[in-house]
Amino acid sequence: VQLIIIEDRAEYHVKLSAEALAERERALVPWHVIINPELIVKSSHEAAFFEGCLSTKGLIGLVPRALEVQVKCLNERAEPVIIQARGWYARILQHEINHLQGVLNIDHMNPRTLMTVKNYAKYWQNKSIEEVCTCLRMKQ
Repeated sequence: VQLIIIEDRAEYHVKLSAEALAERERALVPWHVIINPELIVKSSHEAAFFEGCLSTKGLIGLVPRALEVQVKCLNERAEPVIIQARGWYARILQHEINHLQGVLNIDHMNPRTLMTVKNYAKYWQNKSIEEVCTCLRMKQ
């Protein structure tokens, strides 16, 4: 059995501007259980954003992820569910399902962007992804 619990609460959004929330297509995601998920990428379009993880606490990096996914799974009552997700919710699903497969965000990130959260907050947090890529001399 593979099981994950997902939510994206309002308190996680407080430090983000309206522009950042819109750019990430980030909205509240209520608490829910996903059992034995099957991830299907629905779009070849990707977006790269800085992503952290409690498994690598204190580190952050630029991770490209599909913008749209579908997840076939069971809910907490063992009922079949199909989740359609876009934007940040799709990112969360990919991140957590990767954990079930032994894959971390650092396995997907551009290694040139790996940094501490403290360094990110001091130098990079208010820069666009385009500016970051230009500064680090990398393709977006």
